[in-house]
Amino acid sequence: MIRRLDTEQADFEQQFEQLLAAGSEPDAELISTVQDIIRAVRERGDEALLDYTRQFDRREAVTIPDLEIPNETLAQAVEQIPAGLKQALQESITRIRDYHEKQKQVSWEYQDADGTTLGQQVTPLDSVGVYVPGGKAAYPSSVLMNVVPAKVAGVPEIVMVVPCPGGEMNPVVLAAASLAGVDRAFSIGGAQAVAALAYGTESVPRVDKIVGPGNIYVATAKRMVFGITGIDMIAGPSEVLIISDGGGDPDWTAMDMFAQSEHDEDASALLLCPDKDFLDRVESSINQLLPDMERAGIIEASIKNHGVMIRTRDLDEAIALANRVAPEHLELAMADPENWYRKIRHAGAIFMGHFTAEVLGDYCAGPNHVLPTARTARFSSPLGVYDFQKRSSIIQCTADSVHPLAATASTMARAEGLTAHARSAEYRLKK
Repeated sequence: MIRRLDTEQADFEQQFEQLLAAGSEPDAELISTVQDIIRAVRERGDEALLDYTRQFDRREAVTIPDLEIPNETLAQAVEQIPAGLKQALQESITRIRDYHEKQKQVSWEYQDADGTTLGQQVTPLDSVGVYVPGGKAAYPSSVLMNVVPAKVAGVPEIVMVVPCPGGEMNPVVLAAASLAGVDRAFSIGGAQAVAALAYGTESVPRVDKIVGPGNIYVATAKRMVFGITGIDMIAGPSEVLIISDGGGDPDWTAMDMFAQSEHDEDASALLLCPDKDFLDRVESSINQLLPDMERAGIIEASIKNHGVMIRTRDLDEAIALANRVAPEHLELAMADPENWYRKIRHAGAIFMGHFTAEVLGDYCAGPNHVLPTARTARFSSPLGVYDFQKRSSIIQCTADSVHPLAATASTMARAEGLTAHARSAEYRLKK
């Protein structure tokens, strides 16, 4: 069922390049649909939100007051969920907060030799919108991973949007929102929710940045509103790449691959290992374990269409291939991962050793699970506190320290033919 490759195959490089090129881009019809939704929300506000909520979420009787989820409802959800689940959410929040506290940037300044004060002022964003998926599965973990870093950064207003098909609200998602500190919540989803956050409506406040995963309509809408508001990233299907030394349990490895594949049919799981016998055992585990999985249909489609096992010459070659993939999640399923991880240049998150399952990072290890996908780990990083802070440069000259700067600026400005720039600097030389 799963595709097998070998780096010693004559056509391996061609097949691997095809693997790297795989991906889904929105088609012209989808783009046009999203453009229409954004335009409608921008022009008609709440009225358009109601129309799309009735159409896409099957909520015929929905009214404008129904769009907002009261904070009392969020708080009540905390009391409705099982005590063990509440404790798990609270423990996850604590670990996520502790990790992200270490990411906080602070303002700083210094004075140069001429007496000019230079520095950087760090301030939080004023408002953030958090999109939480609500389709095939509920994701309270997504609430925590997006809201907690924003809280640590000091964002004063966090607005959550979550689709509620049929009017059903997931109590665990609502409880997570309350515990994490969401300020306002709305039961809307899709491209229309992104548009509402970007432009604002009569009910939904406009925000400075939109974060959180969603389907291709949500991702396309985020791409379109970027510039009007900030976004975290354009997230694609979930992915894991496992590099194994062949010494692990094949059932563990198969289940780690399933853990990504059960997200949706487009998720991908790759396994790289120099030990052919181990790859054979993992393939056997996949075939034996799959029938008993609750989401077997989704996993099977994902493994069949996007799963790949590659036999490499050695671990060094596996590392080199992993850097070309730049995976969202990278598992170093080895006895000595500390001797290898520094060779990894491109990965969203690195999970080290046989005991460190990627799923631990999804929920409670501490680092953020919002990670760059589709090879974007080559140039981007996990979501963090820094995504909710911004920096302003500080410059202050004295009557004396301005002279060398103004003289240099004047010379450069005249070289560029910008005489007003030059004269603005030269005025300060006359004092």
